[in-house]
Amino acid sequence: MGLGLRSTAIAWGGITRVFHWGMLAVFAAIIPLGWYMTELPPGVHKLRLYALHKSIGLTLLGLALLRLGWRACEHRPVLPPMPPWQARAAGTVHAVLYALMFTIPLSGWLYNSAAGFPLRWFGLVNLPALAASNPALKSLAHAIHHAAVWVLLALVALHAAAALKHHFADRDRTLALMVPGLKAPRSGAGP
Repeated sequence: MGLGLRSTAIAWGGITRVFHWGMLAVFAAIIPLGWYMTELPPGVHKLRLYALHKSIGLTLLGLALLRLGWRACEHRPVLPPMPPWQARAAGTVHAVLYALMFTIPLSGWLYNSAAGFPLRWFGLVNLPALAASNPALKSLAHAIHHAAVWVLLALVALHAAAALKHHFADRDRTLALMVPGLKAPRSGAGP
């Protein structure tokens, strides 16, 4: 089965897969960068890493907007049968993951604004402040940004564990829908 750009009833399409795996890779890079840069002593290197972190975060925000738009007009594969509670849990986790794709970069932007720092996307485009300099708002935005990252990490781990459970325990094609070239554990599993 060839991989088209659009999703079908039997597999996610190439564009959806690029959004899924690409954004995962970028988040997997930006989160450790954020932890690393905060531990550095003040200096030019730290400022450059902060600027890079912010620019990547703004890129993720743009990708999240594109991804949400694509999802709104894209077909969805037919998922293998599962208990209603699992379908509801999966829907909830996906909704929260989407919310976090927006919450994390927006809270970072708000934190930057409330700290009174200018914001330039890769040194090319100046972005407006979301708020005036405000120490209390800065503290709140930082707390939200930090907590949202931990919630994201926990939900990504849960999402991955559920995908592996579907593949190895339920032996259905849920994971194969998103992983190119992966075959369902048994023929005829799922729709």
